[in-house]
Amino acid sequence: MPAPSKEPGGVRPASAAGLYYPKDADGLRCALQTLLGNGGKTAARLPKALVVPHAGYAYSGAVAASAFRTLENVAAGSIRHVVLLGPSHRVKMRGLALPSCDYFSTPFGQVPVNDEGRRRLRELGLAGIADAPHALEHSLEVQVPFLQSVLTEFDLLPIAVGLAPPEQVGRALEAVWGGPETLIVVSSDLSHHHTHVEAQALDQQTAKCIVERHSDLSESQACGADGINGLMEVARRRDLEVQLLDRRTSGDTAGDSQRVVGYGSFALYARD
Repeated sequence: MPAPSKEPGGVRPASAAGLYYPKDADGLRCALQTLLGNGGKTAARLPKALVVPHAGYAYSGAVAASAFRTLENVAAGSIRHVVLLGPSHRVKMRGLALPSCDYFSTPFGQVPVNDEGRRRLRELGLAGIADAPHALEHSLEVQVPFLQSVLTEFDLLPIAVGLAPPEQVGRALEAVWGGPETLIVVSSDLSHHHTHVEAQALDQQTAKCIVERHSDLSESQACGADGINGLMEVARRRDLEVQLLDRRTSGDTAGDSQRVVGYGSFALYARD
């Protein structure tokens, strides 16, 4: 685990704005309205958890929107806490890292960090404080504008995931699982750097594993495999239903077909 920040508090500024999504609020709002407006009807029930991709909006935004669109529901206003997990791309580490900041910032404004959830994970020894994994991590940040667009008032528990077994991630999720007021979001892309045809076959099998709640995905299947595996551990225990919402590659959206990244969105529901 990287060394903790010596000066807790403050705001984690947006680092992916202008790179992964529009930098100005008006441009961002227009982009999200387009992405979220390109779907079907509002979902009849709210999911407990989502798995969403995290590339630039031009590449994976439409796939991510299919998941966040499930929150466009009258009951979505009841969601007050979002637990957000994503892989640490730039800082190699073991375990789970929480930031020391009080707020996450995007062009839409600041979202408060859930200090109660952060304290709980630390007291249970399930996560530590480390700002380095969060400073430039896009896998978490790109989800926040979507959340700000579809929810009302909420706080955020951002968790950067390093090398961590499913059991550890699962225990952390259980510790902050909450009730209908808490949404779990796991950020992950699928396969990387295959041809479009190869990626389609690989990602089809990975999506099948996720729908069947397997918890042994590898990094070659999904860059956020550790987060997904932990969520699937909990999904089996709680008998959550997993639905595939959308699956594409960057060859379908904004890239060439010879070297693509796969994207998938999934929603997890409590059974009636």
